[in-house]
Amino acid sequence: MSKRIVLNCWGSHGDLFPYIGLALALKARGHTPVVATLSLYQQNVENEGLEFAAVGPLVNPLDTNLIARLMNPVSGSELLVRELLMSQLERTYEELTDTVAGADLLVSHPVAYAGPIVAQRERLPWLSTVLAPMLFFSRHDPPVLPTVPRVNDLPLIGEWLAARAIPFVRRTTRDWAEPAYRLRARLGLPRGADPVFEGQFSPHGTLGLFSRVLAQPQRDWPPRVTVTGSVFYNEPDPLTPEVEEFLEAGEPPVVFTLGTSAVGAAGRFYHESVAAVRELGVRAVLLTGGFAQNKPDDLPPGVLLVDRAPHRLLFPRASAIVHQVGAGTTAQGLRSGQPMLLVPHGHDQFDNARRVGKLGVARTVFPREYKAARVARDLGALLREPGYRERATATAAIVREEGGAAAAAEVIERLIAEAPG
Repeated sequence: MSKRIVLNCWGSHGDLFPYIGLALALKARGHTPVVATLSLYQQNVENEGLEFAAVGPLVNPLDTNLIARLMNPVSGSELLVRELLMSQLERTYEELTDTVAGADLLVSHPVAYAGPIVAQRERLPWLSTVLAPMLFFSRHDPPVLPTVPRVNDLPLIGEWLAARAIPFVRRTTRDWAEPAYRLRARLGLPRGADPVFEGQFSPHGTLGLFSRVLAQPQRDWPPRVTVTGSVFYNEPDPLTPEVEEFLEAGEPPVVFTLGTSAVGAAGRFYHESVAAVRELGVRAVLLTGGFAQNKPDDLPPGVLLVDRAPHRLLFPRASAIVHQVGAGTTAQGLRSGQPMLLVPHGHDQFDNARRVGKLGVARTVFPREYKAARVARDLGALLREPGYRERATATAAIVREEGGAAAAAEVIERLIAEAPG
């Protein structure tokens, strides 16, 4: 029987695409999914024949000052949660409440803080989701905190220290959730758990929309977690003739990208990248996001600048991939089977980088260290040492077989079948 399922997400394309992919899987099974997200994504959703609802505070993706502040590893998370999301929680709650009218199930994104409140108020079954394993904040698999990204790597005591930092983080971020507690009180709901931590997880279950190569279940994860594998969305756009012609004209290039968020705060990433490519004498494609400041002059032969290109088509044809380690880009990189140079900028990216690095498929350079000589050295190692590519190929085989969209859809259908009424 067809069910109406609202999928509420917020963030960059890396946050949007898994929910479009899941919505398409649910639609193929005969359901009516509704993607509830930022209004600027309406065309992306409706182009796939999916129902769209505008939910969540709108941000300007071209506001480079805001993006730079959001990518700050020290203060970016507070800006995201406290200033952007919690400050607009009442309005987001109203928008989502209207959207779930007549729905059979709600699926919520980690920072869609209105979701748990709406679900409880409307007595609606719901599933939470996690795009990166960091957000479980496990003491047994401690996350890399962007404020102290090297702590976990300290010999003998690194992970011990990281685990003991989690209670400190909880205390220092406690005030961020006050708008959620005030809203719940106004609605006559119990205070509930901290929405930034355990309060984001549904008692009905949580979908870990990431590959099992990145994390295994821990005993302090919330109950009823299913690691589905990454949910991929294959954008309908092909590679442009310009990119196709470039790829056919020579050896596979190194691809440089900062996704759809960090690209707005790139600094000298693209300039140093071009200098490194010149030193190595390799071909390259640089995805600059359309920002003029990301387009270096005096390009060497064999370097192509384009605003953007679909990762699913471009990455498998690369020799290596340099990226910011966002959840979506990381998933596509792992699936491509190419070695990677990781440049984490903020939020979960440092933790993602450590997990990918442990697989032996990548090396990591922090943004402040991203200079041409260092980049050329690390890229040279990735291209020269066969072990990186061999391990990347083996990892890609696992990622491709996981079937994240189908696994997630099965959990959703099971929950709907179990729901009363």
